[in-house]
Amino acid sequence: MLPQHIAHVFPDTTDTNPAGHLTIGRCDAVELVEEYGTPLYVLDEATLRSKCRQFAGAFASRYANAQAVYASKAYINPALARIFAEEGLGLDVVSGGELAVAMAGEVPLERVYFHGNNKTPAELEEAVAAGIGRVVVDSFHELDLLERICAETGKTQDILVRVSPGIDPHTHAYTTTGIIDSKFGFSIQTGDAEKAVTQAIAAPHLNLQGLHFHLGSPIFELEPYQAATDLVLRFAAGMREQGLYLQEFSPGGGFAIAYTRNDQPPSPDDYAEAIVSTLAATCEELGMEQPSLVIEPGRSIIGPAGVALYRIGAIKEIPGVRTYVSVDGGMGDNIRPALYQASYEVLSANRPAAEPDATVTIAGKYCESGDVLASDILLPTPAAGDVIAIPAAGAYCPSMASNYNLNPRPPIVLVNDGQSRLIRRRESYADMMLCDL
Repeated sequence: MLPQHIAHVFPDTTDTNPAGHLTIGRCDAVELVEEYGTPLYVLDEATLRSKCRQFAGAFASRYANAQAVYASKAYINPALARIFAEEGLGLDVVSGGELAVAMAGEVPLERVYFHGNNKTPAELEEAVAAGIGRVVVDSFHELDLLERICAETGKTQDILVRVSPGIDPHTHAYTTTGIIDSKFGFSIQTGDAEKAVTQAIAAPHLNLQGLHFHLGSPIFELEPYQAATDLVLRFAAGMREQGLYLQEFSPGGGFAIAYTRNDQPPSPDDYAEAIVSTLAATCEELGMEQPSLVIEPGRSIIGPAGVALYRIGAIKEIPGVRTYVSVDGGMGDNIRPALYQASYEVLSANRPAAEPDATVTIAGKYCESGDVLASDILLPTPAAGDVIAIPAAGAYCPSMASNYNLNPRPPIVLVNDGQSRLIRRRESYADMMLCDL
């Protein structure tokens, strides 16, 4: 059995086996690294599908016209896109590359939403040509550009307008997006949202379906969703005389997960109840027809399904100061600790039940002093060759990975019921030079 105080941050199927090793999806973690090498990212398919169903079900059970779309920026590839499509989810994409993956994964394009604060002309042309479901417009420049592209191609594009409600979700400054001082969206407070909606309604080749906002991520509180939902709906009601018919409403995503033993995020049901109850009550008060509801979980679906596995190499003890335990990955495959000061749990994969008796700092192999994955954590006395597991690693680790120091990015393995399947191979040195001339 896993230590109970950290079991909730690991995938649902995580356990130990008679060999005393960590298992994920009934696959031995030590055997996985022997087969695929380290660093290695493991995704548990059962957890992935379960999270899809939890979020979709929590909202659909409370609101008949609700759709969940997966936020691809958390991490996407064609194999995962197919899984999300099988589970009935759409995709939120933020680049031409993510759109290409959605198409490769055969996600129905009517369920694909294109976000981003500075979509290029080429990206918008690709999206319109493909028949994307919605473009979520983020600037006056984009309104003009998209109208021109649609006029030239003789098409009409369904859009949402992204508004900024000016509400602080109390998360990291780098991942707060719904306040007035943000590069994203049209501010309601400054009057830009009103101007954007008016311009969108007047555009002959744009079909304004509704409004979108996104507060940030990860959000552990429910009140910001309630306050922003109420505020944006009241804004929409005030725009009815200008011709806004709110057919679609999206409060975005940003739903939190547990990274450490002390994290207690709301459940999908908690988020759904807060958003849906506010939506229903405000619409009733304002005499508005209830719009369709679109939510965008990303981290909350793939984050808990992922575990990063590393092998320990050098160990440096500085008496009275710190013991550095270096692993064969680091900020090149997980930039979050360096960028956001993110915290993680760490478990010995080859000795998960052993008593932790050493305070150590897990350092990466990259040539930066800031390349530290976890500081002053407890582990069983480590030795070179040991394998460690870092849970809650499915979101924003592979998608933000780099080739810094020209290290190849890790492979990703999907595990399920004792079987493992490679869905992204490890990069080779040749891969990293492929675009060099």
